[in-house]
Amino acid sequence: MRVADLLPDDTPATHAAREVVTAYSSAALVNHCERAYLWSAALGELTAAAYDRELLYVASMLHDLGLVPAFDNYRSPFEDAGGDVAWVFAAGADWPLERRTRVKEIVVRHMWDEVDPAFDTEGHLLCEGTNLDIAGRNPDTWPADFRAEVVERFPRLGLPTEFLAAFQDQARRKPGCAAAAAVATGLADRIATNALDR
Repeated sequence: MRVADLLPDDTPATHAAREVVTAYSSAALVNHCERAYLWSAALGELTAAAYDRELLYVASMLHDLGLVPAFDNYRSPFEDAGGDVAWVFAAGADWPLERRTRVKEIVVRHMWDEVDPAFDTEGHLLCEGTNLDIAGRNPDTWPADFRAEVVERFPRLGLPTEFLAAFQDQARRKPGCAAAAAVATGLADRIATNALDR
């Protein structure tokens, strides 16, 4: 498995999604989004899941926009705010209503503890991909040489520190949110011991 085999087609939506995340996010967060897509797409291939690459890529690029100041909703959890941004983005891309709803669902569900693949394939893939990238969950699911290629192509930069600070900020301001639960249940330790940073 190689990165080149997993890249989505260069559609107006995939191109614009990368442009949006690059315009509003730090380099570390942009690389996180790219890696999140690659972990997710690779898991789809490894499990022979039928998934939509364009939909998964767009959701992966937009899934953390609710953490950045321009889109942070002072009341809603960041994944809900990001899901709303994704819905608006999809409307601008002239996606039909069902596809707009799907990208929002995937963004919101990436923060669930787990997503049943029979219920939402792309949501499951992104949930697992982001859990690997942030918390180091189940790294051996992905081949070691593939993990090395992804991290070399999209370096982690200062992601561990930046991401933990963002989640701690969300937890302080929105104590009932999933980010707060993650912080309370040892996110800092999981980030600090993530095998991707060794």
